[in-house]
Amino acid sequence: MKKAGWLLAVALLVLLGWVAAGPWLAVHAIKDALRNQDAGALATHVDFPALRASLKHQLADRLVRDAGAEMQSSVLGAVGLRMATGATSLAVDATVNPAGLAALMEGRAIWRQVGDDFAPPAPGDTGREPLRDARYRYLSPSRFSITVQDASGAPLAFILTRQGLRWRLTDVRLPR
Repeated sequence: MKKAGWLLAVALLVLLGWVAAGPWLAVHAIKDALRNQDAGALATHVDFPALRASLKHQLADRLVRDAGAEMQSSVLGAVGLRMATGATSLAVDATVNPAGLAALMEGRAIWRQVGDDFAPPAPGDTGREPLRDARYRYLSPSRFSITVQDASGAPLAFILTRQGLRWRLTDVRLPR
């Protein structure tokens, strides 16, 4: 009976260790996929639909806030905001792909690729290491944050969410 109790305790410790190490394993796999330009491997560690939804919401919110109350209260302004929000949504759909994610993780402010494939480096562009100088921290037992500086020095946070025993990138918090 004691042996079964010890085995159960060891199994629980191994499981806890696996879950605790999960974000770092996912980050390592994401970096490898970006370095190897392997879109399939990247897609297993990134929830692209959730990422797109998050970015659409953030950009639409920023657009409405920047427009101000005066623009929102006029009929023509509201129509213009709706059109701009739609255009923003289309832009997010076109750029949230492996190439766009690689650019963000390297701290580049402008995404160079619109398709679903990785962009070849620009002439003279050696690229940066993805998530270089990043700060890592747990937000909760199911959420993990990776913060890097973008090209302007503003913080850019990548949020990984635990889905069962697996960790996936589900959110990017853009600088304000």
